[in-house]
Amino acid sequence: MKLLVLAPLAIEALAVRSGLPGVKVSRTGMGRRAVELGDADAIGVAGLCGAVDPALRAGDVVLATELRSEDGKTVACPESSLLVEPLRRMGLSSTAGTLYTASRILGREERARLRDEGVLAVDMESAWLVEAAGDRPVAVLRVVVDSAERRLVSPRTVLAGIRGLWTLRRASAAFVEWAELCTASRAPAASHERLCGLQSRSA
Repeated sequence: MKLLVLAPLAIEALAVRSGLPGVKVSRTGMGRRAVELGDADAIGVAGLCGAVDPALRAGDVVLATELRSEDGKTVACPESSLLVEPLRRMGLSSTAGTLYTASRILGREERARLRDEGVLAVDMESAWLVEAAGDRPVAVLRVVVDSAERRLVSPRTVLAGIRGLWTLRRASAAFVEWAELCTASRAPAASHERLCGLQSRSA
């Protein structure tokens, strides 16, 4: 399975590449952008995010099993949960749930409203990148850089960013095993389809 990992910002892409030698990593740019997926069979999305859940701290890993966007769309992303076990074996815990994608940075009051709707974290790309992936298996891994109660311009954000990028580098390596798990989970379905095709031709 050909794996492609999408990282919005140059600094995020650099962190991901250093954790995934030999895997193609593409920088997509900030916000909603057209993205070229080539012949990739599986898509990973990796980068930083802002916390909505007050329990999340800088450096925490968030796995998006559902994505919502300011467009009003909701997209299921269940295969993100396959990253939980590879991350655990690497000594990294993670929180899975809903991620919200907006076209701009959201303030504390806006995040508070999203928290009441069950959102864990926010970013500016993931929902649209997942839409672009089509029917390919896709997983979203984001690392918290600012907590729910802190302003993004806080002086401590610089240190939080360094910690977040360090965690992103480590966590990105889990995409390799994730792609293998996707291959294994889809193999029975593919075998069933081939068998049905053979039976149809022999009937």
